[in-house]
This record gives sequence, C-alpha cells and structure tokens, in this order.
Amino acid sequence: MSRLEELFRDRSKKALLMPYITGGYPDLHDCRHVLEAFIAGGADMIELGVPFSDPLADGPTVQASAQQALDAGVTPDDVLALAGEFSGRLPVVLLVYYNNAFSYGSEPGPEQFVAAAAAAGVAGLIVPDLPVDEASEFVDICRGRGTDAILLAAPTSTKERLRLIAGAASGFIYCVSVTGVTGARTALSGQLPEFLDRVRAATDKPLAVGFGVSTPEQAAEVAQLADGVIIGSRLIKMVGDAGDIDVACRAVTKFLQEVNEVLA
Repeated sequence: MSRLEELFRDRSKKALLMPYITGGYPDLHDCRHVLEAFIAGGADMIELGVPFSDPLADGPTVQASAQQALDAGVTPDDVLALAGEFSGRLPVVLLVYYNNAFSYGSEPGPEQFVAAAAAAGVAGLIVPDLPVDEASEFVDICRGRGTDAILLAAPTSTKERLRLIAGAASGFIYCVSVTGVTGARTALSGQLPEFLDRVRAATDKPLAVGFGVSTPEQAAEVAQLADGVIIGSRLIKMVGDAGDIDVACRAVTKFLQEVNEVLA
C-alpha cells in the first residue's frame, strides 16, 4: 500500500486538506515559508507545482505564479529539492506538465524525472496534460519507483473513460470540479454531486476535488462528497496580495485552520 493510500485509509476527518503552491513562488526562499504555513494550518499533504511556460490547466493566478518563478530561474531540480525538504514530514505530490518530465535529465523520456522524484520522497505525480489513453508507460514507470500516478477525471469524462482512469490511477483520483482551468470561484458547480457519483460508480479509490475550491464553505460542501479538498489559486492570491511574506503566511495558516475546522 502506498503512502497516499495509507493516508486516505487512516484519515480521522471527513476529507483531507491538500493545499497547492507553485514551487518557487514567490521565490524559493519564501516558498519554504509558505509550505511551513501549510503545515501549521493543518495540511494533510502538500501539492507542489513545477512551473511551466505553457500550461493547459492553469488559470491566470497559477499561470502568473509560474511565470514569476520561471523569471526568477526556478528549475525542476529546485522544486524537487524543495519537495525533498518536506517529504519526510508529510506527503508531497508534484503537479508537473509532461514536457518537463519528458525532457528532464540527459535522455528523453520521463524515467529520469520519476526516479528523481522518488529519490526526493515524492509520494505521487499529477500530469494534467497526459490523457489516460497515453499514460500507460508513465504509470508503469511510476509503479516501478513506488510513486503514485494520480490521474485527472473531468465532468466531461465518459463512463468508459472513467473506467480507464480508475484502472490506471493510484493514490487518489483528482476530480476537476468544472470544465475549464484553475481559479477561485464564487460557487461550486451544481453538477459536482452527479459527476462524483459517476466516478464513485467506476472506482473505490479516494477522490479529491480541485479547481475552484476557495472558501471554507465550499470545502465543507466538497467534504460531504469526496475524500480530499484541493485549494490552490486562493492561497497563491493570498500570498501575492499580502506584499509581505510574514503577513502572507499568517493569513494562509489562519485560512487553512478555518478550512480544517469544517473538515473535522
């Protein structure tokens, strides 16, 4: 059983809290402080993004944070090192676009990236631009390294596609709450319960919901339906708007503590 599977199996609350930050945002030094704030706020695991210049799933807030990290020279190796600093304290999953994984190291192909992630203690890898139809090689590489391959399911996923995702994914399935890109939203989709029911019909693996969850009230709604709550854009915006990292981290910790209260 993988570290993520054990975490979901042994959880003592309705849903796990999974905050996201782009690796190296606002810079490598201050990103460490944000990750400490995640832990102080009660994060059950950390989702850390590898900044990429041409994302497909990221909305304006996450895109801007990735571009700032790239402009500062943040590399995949920097993010892997950052993950390694925290992976001994709680599980870390990386969101990485396939080109970054494929082009990493001296030989084309994702093998070297997965090996480096495993060496850093990374518990799972999320590749949002890798469709399940083309994911078998990557999934096999992850399995060989003891790292979960976390696949995405969307409201547009068909019954057959959900069956394929359920068969290939491990750790948990990342359920995209809406069609479109990441970003804080004022309300969750009214179709979310029906979508998650369809995913549940295809698998007994844990489900975590992301894309648009931005308030404790929304997190509470998700916790009635899923096993994990992913919050990203709201946290990145809090860090960017604060103007001071200490102020930002206090705000992030307080916000996550409020979310944790409704997940208990």
